Amino acid sequence: MKNHTDVLIFHMAICAGASQISPVWQNFVNKVSEFEILNFATAKLCPRSHKCSGKKGSMERHITAPIDKKTARELRAGDYVYLTGTIYTARDAAHKRMQEALEKGEALPIEMQGSIIYYMGPSPAREGRPIGSAGPTTASRMDKYAPALLDLGLVGMIGKGKRSQAVKEAIVRNGAVYFAAVGGAGALLAGSIKSSEVIAYDDLGTEAIRRLIVEDFPAIVVIDALGQDLYETAVQEYCTL
Repeated sequence: MKNHTDVLIFHMAICAGASQISPVWQNFVNKVSEFEILNFATAKLCPRSHKCSGKKGSMERHITAPIDKKTARELRAGDYVYLTGTIYTARDAAHKRMQEALEKGEALPIEMQGSIIYYMGPSPAREGRPIGSAGPTTASRMDKYAPALLDLGLVGMIGKGKRSQAVKEAIVRNGAVYFAAVGGAGALLAGSIKSSEVIAYDDLGTEAIRRLIVEDFPAIVVIDALGQDLYETAVQEYCTL
């Protein structure tokens, strides 16, 4: 694991116990070095002896994308979510282009109402595959652009890492949600992507906007429509020192 965000996501899954993790999440846990996860999680998150208890009330949800505000508002920080349907990719270069388009009064290449943007730029696809490694980008790079898109109807964002206060306020204001995907597991996440098509800003290469068709794409709700932030509460809720 490269940072606390990645460890936290895996630590949550492990703490929940194998009996509470679906086969999809269990596969992620099994594919990554258990020693690496537990050693870093124990040292950094629970530096003394710890007891993992799992998040009370967390749910497992299968959701079709695009999603409506009612569905988004029902999600709670800590919920395991499996997305099926259409989502879009965009990183900071594409977000900058969209911001410039808005300033000029031009139409955006994505219909924001109900959409989910995955902060990701894939590696080249191997032969026979729709996409290469597809791990999440650090979400804070999009923080200065996200509130405007949320106000236009964007309902979901997928990335890794914490968000700014302005983004949190925009999430609450618009009844939206921020999901975390597992950093460092891009090849595994790519297995949930069934098709990939560049729809805008082709000149940006890997940062072009893509339309993805996904099936049971696994993510965890980090910031919900009530403003609850899992990154701020997970250590206290998952580990009793």
